[in-house]
Amino acid sequence: MVANRHLALVGLPGTGKSTIGRVVARRLSLQLVDLDALIAQRQGRSIPELFAADGEAGFRALETDALRDALGRTDPVLLACGGGVVLAEENRSLLAERALTLWLTAPLDVLADRLRRSPTGRPLLKGDMPTRLAALAAEREPLYRELADLVIDVSGQPADIVEHILSAVGEQAT
Repeated sequence: MVANRHLALVGLPGTGKSTIGRVVARRLSLQLVDLDALIAQRQGRSIPELFAADGEAGFRALETDALRDALGRTDPVLLACGGGVVLAEENRSLLAERALTLWLTAPLDVLADRLRRSPTGRPLLKGDMPTRLAALAAEREPLYRELADLVIDVSGQPADIVEHILSAVGEQAT
């Protein structure tokens, strides 16, 4: 791993942070920490249930706690972050200090198509999903750009994306 640092995947919903993360983690012999799954496990509720009960602000506080814990581990992990992790300044600082951060990106129409086929509930995309996705992009992309050590286009085939990430991470190690 790059200088014994954690590897963090950030990006909009539909970029494949969890899916691609599983494969990359396996290939790099790292433990995958899916931040949303960790939060849901700790709370005993799904992400939509947490949003419904505690609102976005309540969820974001849980997210910061989980991120702090994950990045506090001594052994490097591959962290698949929720799309909104970059909204909190503390989270951006933690990621900048403790992880090599890869921004996974793709055109919004590609992400919208993937999300239409996705069975998971995404509270912030309820309603007119393409419009909501565009609003999230407008809000978050400047933060992803500011934080990213590497930018990875994920509009291609998953196997090619994995190889591209492995190559990019390897180049960072030299």
